Amino acid sequence: MKLPGRSIAAASLAPLLAAAAALIAAPAAADVQPAPPPGCTGPASGTWLNVVVSGVRNGDGVIAVTLYADDSSKFLVKRGSLYVGRTDASTGVTRSCIFVPKPGVYALALYHDENRDGKFDRTGVGLPAEGYGFSNNPATLAGLPTFKSVRLAVPKSGLTTRVTMKYP
Repeated sequence: MKLPGRSIAAASLAPLLAAAAALIAAPAAADVQPAPPPGCTGPASGTWLNVVVSGVRNGDGVIAVTLYADDSSKFLVKRGSLYVGRTDASTGVTRSCIFVPKPGVYALALYHDENRDGKFDRTGVGLPAEGYGFSNNPATLAGLPTFKSVRLAVPKSGLTTRVTMKYP
């Protein structure tokens, strides 16, 4: 049997050919970027990092996540950060997300701003008065960590890093 201008075989292949063309035109699953989670902080970009903060002693205040570029001369220096994101604290574990400008190497410094005053409080002798943490969880018994010990590669969006808070 023939349809006007077509054979039965061609008419039955048309939907299959259309589906195949759509698959070829669609991006590969590996090329599709996941959407950022709601509440991701910082100037929006195509790259972000999930931050899971454990050891949060209470739900008072916020967890401040400070993002630094791959530049040791700006690490922990006043006005040296790229951005400070803030997420409401949750006892135990606080989940946060921060946009980074693009894939690359960064460093994170966190503190638990329990009184929401927007700064990292210290005691009269300069020791921390609030909880703190760094990317890669370096030892801090002898003082501040080295920049090399906190460098964190962010090659693509949606990766997760875990930071454990330390309290005085």
